[in-house]
Amino acid sequence: MSDRTPTHCPYCALQCGQWVDRTGTVDARDFPTSRGGMCQKGWTSGRLLRHPERLTTPLLHGEPVTWDDALGHVAQRLREIAAEHGPDAVAVFGAGGLTNEKAYLLGKFARVALGTSQIDYNGRFCMSSAAAAGNRAFGIDRGMPFPVTDLGDAEVVLLAGSNPAETMPPLMGHLGSAALVVVDPRLSPTAERAAASGGLHLQPVPGTDLVLALGMLHAAVVDGHADMAYIEERTTGFADAWRIAAQWWPERAERVCGVPAADMRAAVALLAHARNRYVLTGRGAEQHAHGVDTVTAWINLALALGLPGRPGSGFGTITGQGNGQGGREHGQKADQLPGYRHITDPAARAHVASVWGVDPESLPGPGRSATELLDALGRPDGPKALLVFGSNVLVSAPDTASVTERIAALDLLVVADVVPGETVQAADVVLPVAQWAEEEGTMTNLEGRVLRRRRALRPPPGVRTDLEVIAGLAEHLGVPGFAPDPAVVYDELRAASAGGPADYSGITYERLDAGEALHWPCPTPEHPGTPRLFLDRFAHADGRARFGPVDHVAAAELPSADYPLRATTGRVLTHYQSGAQTRRIAELAAVVPDAFVEVHPDTAARAGLAEGDWARVASRRGIVRAKVRCVPSLRTDTVFLPFHFGADQAANLVTNPVLDPVSRMPEFKVSAVHIGPD
Repeated sequence: MSDRTPTHCPYCALQCGQWVDRTGTVDARDFPTSRGGMCQKGWTSGRLLRHPERLTTPLLHGEPVTWDDALGHVAQRLREIAAEHGPDAVAVFGAGGLTNEKAYLLGKFARVALGTSQIDYNGRFCMSSAAAAGNRAFGIDRGMPFPVTDLGDAEVVLLAGSNPAETMPPLMGHLGSAALVVVDPRLSPTAERAAASGGLHLQPVPGTDLVLALGMLHAAVVDGHADMAYIEERTTGFADAWRIAAQWWPERAERVCGVPAADMRAAVALLAHARNRYVLTGRGAEQHAHGVDTVTAWINLALALGLPGRPGSGFGTITGQGNGQGGREHGQKADQLPGYRHITDPAARAHVASVWGVDPESLPGPGRSATELLDALGRPDGPKALLVFGSNVLVSAPDTASVTERIAALDLLVVADVVPGETVQAADVVLPVAQWAEEEGTMTNLEGRVLRRRRALRPPPGVRTDLEVIAGLAEHLGVPGFAPDPAVVYDELRAASAGGPADYSGITYERLDAGEALHWPCPTPEHPGTPRLFLDRFAHADGRARFGPVDHVAAAELPSADYPLRATTGRVLTHYQSGAQTRRIAELAAVVPDAFVEVHPDTAARAGLAEGDWARVASRRGIVRAKVRCVPSLRTDTVFLPFHFGADQAANLVTNPVLDPVSRMPEFKVSAVHIGPD
């Protein structure tokens, strides 16, 4: 280790460049995605390395124990539970913040060491709808199929359900020359930037983004903006998609989504007349019970305008978590094997089994998705034990009260984490693990570029890496083949991914350490990587992109007399995900110390509330306490809650666990609620 080590920020998928010295002090490092910048979270990330609440010893029922005792106890209980109830009585829950090596080894551990099909991860709550829509339309899912730096030449960028000014501020530096069209029920900081850039803010009713996209597709075709030559040469399915969109003329769409028809037409004209233009989606478009169809509708618009696979233009989805891209490629999803292979594919099973040295028939099939897995915990036919790595499900999962009840019904809860978040506090066994600056590995950022995470300092005494924990558990279970060395694990990952859609086989530590910018797929050590997908053909067998015939379906839960408002959720600038880390950093917590609810002043007055009051926001599932922020620009039928807080301030106490039929994404973005004084 040198005095200063080049690595990357532990937070979002932009993976801003960082320097970290031996004391844990962080500085910005020049890197293409961040251009030498970081947000407040990145600048303060080093504060957590030596935080007084840092977990540094294994705990068994709240008492310190040795690592050997902790792992031995876990292994013994796992054997007992599996012997009594079968291998699927043991479940594993991963995270989109884990390195590629961890995600890979965790998937292998579940299927080989435990023999369970019950594994999923918190990325199901983030990117699953975008991933499913991308696979359906393009034949492959890589969030941004082009480098972030390409956005610097954009003249117009449509952001559907994304607020990067708060969620990943350095990205805004790439959008400085573009007129923005921002789709958001709130006048977010990104939407404010749209108005200042000569763009537009389209403010739909929560849950009606798909209608807005259909109205804009109608305008594109009828107003003569559709690129019919591109549609003919590079796509299929347009006629079926148009048959539905033809019924959604902008004036009809306006009656449902609330966006003026004139604004729809103006937004389409902006995109159509620009030379370099992009359509990008975020969680606002995706976290719905019909999120896959909503993303598909935005893809349809991009295809009609001839954007995907064209230099200087394109469609992309903005991955959220630090390794949200790589984390969904290498086996910690319920239906997946490494290399973005599907677990039911016989050829995929045979290939991966050969790398693992096991019989393909021994590999379990697909398991439950994240929400369904959590809901099954402790039930007669569900898992009795759960191992959690890097996820705080008691804050991040929908319908928090129900998840809390299911966690309490377990015979064994094991959590590997760095600080005592809400899920750690409920655990029978706590395993303290290393942080980003204390470990080696790789991450894959939002543009599909594989990056090296490097160790700048050693973890505190008593702390192990996640790889060491997984390998140690496998050893106590008597299962060989689990190395704790990230370089060894990564080389095995490369072999397992070879020939798959996400092929990393040509990306080596040596090439990354030499400074090569490598985007997957990269099938050989000589291959330069693939920074831009789809320039010649899409990944379907016929080389064409697919329009999807999608139509509007109302949100699963609509306002009623008892619950007259729509609640939507999201992030704020100074916090990240469940807030378990950022709530412990004084500089960040001081800015937003408590949950708040944004509400229009007229709506607040009708509920007997004023600025700064504590309110109770209630749905059919639970009640969350939050401080009132009166926001005149907000829709009068909508309230907004950030999801970074726990206990009685957890936004997910009110969210709806109904799932998208394809992606199994919960409907985080629309819940029927009422609001009143606390």
